[in-house]
Amino acid sequence: MLSAGWVGFGADTMVDVIWITMPFLLAGLWMTFKISLVTILCGSILGFAVGMLRTVGGWLVSATLGIYIHALRGTPFLVHLYVIYFMLPALKIPWLQFEAFPAAVIALSLYTSTYVAEIVRAAIQAVPRGQSEAARSVGMTAAQCMWHVVLPQALKLMIPPMGGVYVIIIKGTSIVSVIGISELVRAGEHATQRHPRELMLIYGMTALMYFAYCYPVLRIARWAETKFGSVRLPS
Repeated sequence: MLSAGWVGFGADTMVDVIWITMPFLLAGLWMTFKISLVTILCGSILGFAVGMLRTVGGWLVSATLGIYIHALRGTPFLVHLYVIYFMLPALKIPWLQFEAFPAAVIALSLYTSTYVAEIVRAAIQAVPRGQSEAARSVGMTAAQCMWHVVLPQALKLMIPPMGGVYVIIIKGTSIVSVIGISELVRAGEHATQRHPRELMLIYGMTALMYFAYCYPVLRIARWAETKFGSVRLPS
C-alpha cells in the first residue's frame, strides 16, 4: 500500500507513481501505435490515389477531389470524428454503425489522405514537363511515362514532407480520446486523476513516450531521404 506516499514529492513517491502508472501508459501507447499505424497505411494509400487522380484525371476529377481535400482540410478534425462516430450512426443505416476504434481510424485516414494527396500532386507536378515529353518522344505510353520516368523522381520529393505528416498524425491521435479510446493522452489523464499531486511527472512521462515514438519516425524519414537521395531535376 502507498497510503502515505502521495502526500509528498520525494524520490520514493516518484518511483511509486512511475511503477504504478507505467503499465497504463504503455497500454495507451500501444493503442496509439495501432491507431496511427493503420491510419498511416490507409491514409497513404487513399491519399496517393487521390493525388494521382488529381494529376492525371482531367479537370473535372481534379476539381471534385479538390473540393474533398479543401473541405476536410478547412474544417477541424474533431468535427470529422463527431460526424463519423455520432452523426452517421444516427442515420440508422447498419453499415454506418461504427465502434470507437474504426470510427477513429476512418476519420484519421480521411484527414491524412488530404495531406498525402497534396504532397503527391505537388511532387508529380514538380517533375519538369520536358521529362514526360522526352519519354513520349521515344515511344512510351502515358502510363509507362508516369511509371518509369515521373514517379521515380516524384517519390524522392515526397519523402521529406511525408515524414512530417506522419508525426503530426501520430500526435493527432490524442484527439480520439474524446470518443472514449484509451490512447496515450487519455491514459495519462486517468493517471493524473488517481495521482493529482504528480501532474508534471505523469505528463512528462506521456511526453517522453510520444517523443520515443515520433523521433524514430523522423529518423527513418531522414534515413530514407539520404538513402534514396534528393533528386536533381533538370531544367
